[in-house]
Amino acid sequence: MAALENCSPSRVFHYFEEICGIPHGSGNTQAISDYLVDFAKDHSLEYVQDHLGNVVIYKNGTAGYEQSPTVILQGHMDMVCEKRADVAHDFLKDGLNLSVTEDGYVTANGTTLGGDDGIAVAYGLALLESQDIPHPPLEVLITVDEEIGLLGAMDFDCSVLKGRRLINLDSEAEGSLWVSCAGGMGGYSRIPVKRVAGEGEGIRIRIFGLAGGHSGAEIDKNRANSNILMGRMLYEMKKQADFAIISLDGGTKDNAITRESEFQVLAASEDVLKIQQLAKRFQADLRKEYAGTDEGITISAELLGHMEKEVLHPVSGEKVIFFLMNMPYGIRKMSGSIPGLVETSSNPGIVALHKDEFESVSSVRSSVGSAKDALSDKLEYLTEFLGGEYEIQGAYPAWEYREDSPLRDKMVAAYKALYKEEPKVVAIHAGLECGLFYEKMEGLDCVSIGPNMKDIHTCEELLDIASVERVWKYLLKALEDLKD
Repeated sequence: MAALENCSPSRVFHYFEEICGIPHGSGNTQAISDYLVDFAKDHSLEYVQDHLGNVVIYKNGTAGYEQSPTVILQGHMDMVCEKRADVAHDFLKDGLNLSVTEDGYVTANGTTLGGDDGIAVAYGLALLESQDIPHPPLEVLITVDEEIGLLGAMDFDCSVLKGRRLINLDSEAEGSLWVSCAGGMGGYSRIPVKRVAGEGEGIRIRIFGLAGGHSGAEIDKNRANSNILMGRMLYEMKKQADFAIISLDGGTKDNAITRESEFQVLAASEDVLKIQQLAKRFQADLRKEYAGTDEGITISAELLGHMEKEVLHPVSGEKVIFFLMNMPYGIRKMSGSIPGLVETSSNPGIVALHKDEFESVSSVRSSVGSAKDALSDKLEYLTEFLGGEYEIQGAYPAWEYREDSPLRDKMVAAYKALYKEEPKVVAIHAGLECGLFYEKMEGLDCVSIGPNMKDIHTCEELLDIASVERVWKYLLKALEDLKD
């Protein structure tokens, strides 16, 4: 029996489960793209699949809606791939292990779920196969590689779209109508390092048990970033012990708050106990600092025995620690015009030490272009000061608030008709593809909706089943009302 067989709406969850059975992490989307094409062929629907794997599927309006303005339904097919250390799962080959919790959520049992944004794909396919749901002409656009810089949307040829009303389905907050979002970029710092022969007691230090989360949606939750904590730990060690760095590593996605980092060092035998004691004190201090938001922070110091290894030259080691101690993390500025909105932030989601190079990747976000550039400049200056090179990748524009939005007005009215109250109309700090489409398509009117999800981009990700059904009904009501 399918894990989601008893979930409603049945066809939405049918397609969601099918999607979860196909590996579709960012950069590995060909199979899911081809699945969408096969769906279009099976249902005799016209489609476009571009060279990147972006897919548009077209469906005519139902009776009475044939001449209505076209509506674009948009989401992305890729997911963030994270798993717990104790979970055996290959995201390149394995489907997700789904189950339903007692309190009504879908989970993937130790891995990310990909509700962001598999539920958008499922909504779109359920609509495309339907025969009895009234709707205007539809263009269901599903993009690739949103999670690694909106790459699919960035290079998508919008000339294949006729619609100028776009409903993005990449929200995770039922009852909110998203109408603006931050712009962003990936800031890549690469600093050359030198290595020398070393000998001493090997110690592997792990920083784990953090809550993590989405670097846009959860950046205001006062959660720790393990890469930042790794820098602090190394600096504290430098003041108390004699050691040299063998390796360090933390995170795989710049847009996920890093939840686990580790490094290995060679230390003088007389300093091993000092480092172990420091790890215990530092753990206690951090749990106090992050009381109420990240109390599971754990630091272990495992002895590896006496060894000979290549280690960082002292100057290179100093550069790496200096960078880790000074790279920006978290909220840099709150909006002065929209209460409660994070304006500018940075998240160093990835750090890695290679043989000849230290690398760090930060997700830089802001709803103000000059502030985004200034934060990127800070990273560039820090990198170049240490003799490295800095590169910007995947820059995307902010989606600016539109004062006059007929689509927003109709969506508000549809929500009010269903629930007898108005939705929250909000700007968000996370990045959405709407900004790119808004920039490319003259006259485009956008909103974003979606069901409640918890802890997206983490192994504790949950999708609210009842919320999926309510948002489905809201989407159908909105499409019914978009006749003109």
